[in-house]
Amino acid sequence: MALDDILLEFEELLEKAVEHLKHELRGIRTGRASPALVENLKVMYYEQLTDLKAIAMIAVPEATQILIKPFQSSDLKAIEKAISDSKLGLTASSDGKQIRLRLPPLSQERRVQLVGQCKTHSETAKVQVRNARRDANKSIETEQKAGDISEDDAKKGKEQVQELTKSYETKMDEVIEHKRKEIMDV
Repeated sequence: MALDDILLEFEELLEKAVEHLKHELRGIRTGRASPALVENLKVMYYEQLTDLKAIAMIAVPEATQILIKPFQSSDLKAIEKAISDSKLGLTASSDGKQIRLRLPPLSQERRVQLVGQCKTHSETAKVQVRNARRDANKSIETEQKAGDISEDDAKKGKEQVQELTKSYETKMDEVIEHKRKEIMDV
């Protein structure tokens, strides 16, 4: 595999790690209601865990409320159970056809907990980046030993891998800082 191919594959892995981090952070609550808070909740649906968004319509009629309308009313109980089992800390109120989730104002203590969750997701993503860096460096070393890449090119390749790693870790820090501000600013 050529050095350019190794670097391209490495950068794709880094981009996926950043996108995954953004996806994970969408499910963390800020001051306003968002369908992203519940759309990936796993609901027991015909003996299988299914995303809530696949079995119900999710809407935000007010800034502090989420409305969930199941496509089939028989799924209402399973959705209520999934919400109560989740770590969202929300209470579901049902009228037999739909579920309303009222989001109480966040206390300062809860905001700090949510920022901690963000940091946990960030560390997980950074571990993915470091693992990708290790694999890219191994690939470069393997190609060098095989004689496909010169020693100078291998050294330059490893430097490029390190530069990409730093730039993507900086991107992740920016994403986390943005989310932290969303959570902490009232």
